[in-house]
Amino acid sequence: MKTENLNLIKNLRHELHAHPELSMNERETKRRLMNFIEENTRLAVIDCGKWFYASRYVEGTKGIAFRADMDALPMDEFINLPYASQNPGVAHKCGHDGHCAALCGLALELDKIELKRSVYLIFQHAEETGQGARECADFLRERSISSIYAFHNWSGWPLNSIVIREGLCQCSSAGLTIKFTGKTSHASEPEKGINPAFTIAKIISEIENMTARNKKIFCTVVNIKVGEKNFGISPGDGELSLTLRAEREEDMRIFRNAVVNLAERLTKENSLSVEFFNFDYFPETLSDSQCVKKIIAAADTLGLDVINMPEAIRASEDFGFYTKQIHGAIFYIGNGETYPAIHTAEYDFNDEILETAVNIFKKILEK
Repeated sequence: MKTENLNLIKNLRHELHAHPELSMNERETKRRLMNFIEENTRLAVIDCGKWFYASRYVEGTKGIAFRADMDALPMDEFINLPYASQNPGVAHKCGHDGHCAALCGLALELDKIELKRSVYLIFQHAEETGQGARECADFLRERSISSIYAFHNWSGWPLNSIVIREGLCQCSSAGLTIKFTGKTSHASEPEKGINPAFTIAKIISEIENMTARNKKIFCTVVNIKVGEKNFGISPGDGELSLTLRAEREEDMRIFRNAVVNLAERLTKENSLSVEFFNFDYFPETLSDSQCVKKIIAAADTLGLDVINMPEAIRASEDFGFYTKQIHGAIFYIGNGETYPAIHTAEYDFNDEILETAVNIFKKILEK
């Protein structure tokens, strides 16, 4: 990239970082990105409501797409940055600001490339909750797009290494909240009430046994709520929130059904009523072998180290909704082996990988 273009996208990244927005609320983020592309390129920019795309159309060709996610996390900014988050309780701690900046870098490059096929740059909302790609995915078939690519920055791998995996890349997951309703009583007479605490404890214990028996399913208890810190009351209501995870979507569904059946059985035994609420659904993310080969060829051309990821990442990624529709692949760019991990207080997107992302995307276009 030209130095001035690299500086443009670095400054854009910092601007996005300073103004983060949560999933389904990325209005200002979208506006800033659309303005950047309209002001600096000749690409068509199409507003699709919560998301948008930029494109160059080549008549009579099947398109290729590249995707970036726009949303931030519900976290405070803990590090002292000149472009620190100005929105309390919201911060770009997953690097989506960098993903968007890199895709804008590709937009700058497209003005100088003679294209053999249509190109679509998808700027997607709500990746963190799994809603965004689900809402964008039909667009791929509507525009006769034949393949789609994305990258994610990842710590623990050498700086600017290209990390790939054919087939399963990231696991399927779903959020589940179980709400229990019993009967409140005085704490001195718990037998006159129906306290859900022991039922919740039994459910957690049995889930632990399930995951011990089957190493391909995982559960994280993310929240437990039973009553208040009032020592005179035995609470009658409670909630248990879980993230259920499996390598494959079907296994995750079977696991969820087993948890629901367990909760229904134990609540019935203990005269509790129960309700279930679903959140943050993600299918597994699969990378097509031919698309992976193009990424490897692009990296080889650029002289970048390619690392075959030995096993799938447990964390989910809604890019899997796209690869359910068409061929596609996601790859990972190393932030550095000791670089702070995403979703942590110490993390900030590593600007040193911006140009690498743009160059890989550009070389994929040439393959």
